[in-house]
Amino acid sequence: MKSSRKATASKPVLSLVALRPQTSQVLPSTLVADYSAAAQSAATTRSYDAGIQHFKLHGGTVPATPTMVAEYLASMAGTLAVATLQHRLIAIHRAHTDAGLASPALDPLCKRLMQGIRRKHGIKQRQVKALLKDDLLEMMVHLDQQKPMKAARDKAVILVGFAGAFRRSELVGLRYEDITEYEGGIELLLRRSKTDQEGAGRTVFIPYARGSRCPVKALKNWTTLAGIDRGPLFMPINRHDQVVSRKSLTPQSVALIVKSSVRMMAGDDAAKNVAGHSLRAGFCTEAAMVGLQPYQIREQTGHRSDVTLARYIRSVGKRNVPSLL
Repeated sequence: MKSSRKATASKPVLSLVALRPQTSQVLPSTLVADYSAAAQSAATTRSYDAGIQHFKLHGGTVPATPTMVAEYLASMAGTLAVATLQHRLIAIHRAHTDAGLASPALDPLCKRLMQGIRRKHGIKQRQVKALLKDDLLEMMVHLDQQKPMKAARDKAVILVGFAGAFRRSELVGLRYEDITEYEGGIELLLRRSKTDQEGAGRTVFIPYARGSRCPVKALKNWTTLAGIDRGPLFMPINRHDQVVSRKSLTPQSVALIVKSSVRMMAGDDAAKNVAGHSLRAGFCTEAAMVGLQPYQIREQTGHRSDVTLARYIRSVGKRNVPSLL
């Protein structure tokens, strides 16, 4: 008869190590880098990287001296907008601080120089033309002259972008899963935006409208024609009028669609004065013209205060000032 010890010894011994899931170990330093990168939006990162590349193409280096930065800013003043120069200075500052280097942007020389540039060239920012309801109606006529797939997509982009007062990044970030249908229209979920980098999310309701200017019908027509039942709402189309990728359009593509539509309607000169932001600006302007209150407009646009809205609303108010003569 075998002893109990031998019987026990004959059983396979399970190793605690073998039971552990075989996952790759993520180093703390990698996690720190990943979370640090997530603190800044991809668009901001791209714009800072582009600013640093421009700085380097014109003789700059990182690390840089205050004199080097000042000479770069002075050489670009009058060529680049003051706001662009300020953005480049911030990019240079971030490139140094992220590398643990002293920032030349904080030097009194750079600060005095920027003050002088602002005084000499002014700080007024270029404002794109707001596209109003009448503009959109005329654009729809010209868009119908395109091939069916491109016409359907561009109409949906423009009408939804206007009705939702969306930023370019918000518009291209929409997915089919973000649509909720109601009797009076659709509700779109914005998962993230420029003023909501942490992804709290908010919803925007788009009601039905009449005829060819209805954004809800335009969106349904586009998704049906393109066979979209999941994923990004707006995708690239090639010259053969085919969807070439299930990836979303880029924010820059929205600007190109708007410019192309205005060019067909009013020519090259008019197209120079519009951009993707013309849709959002158009909603704010049109809403103020029909008498919506600022809080009602902010409900759609997502603005946190009336300060930014004032740029659109004040211009409308000035045009309504009665004559005193």
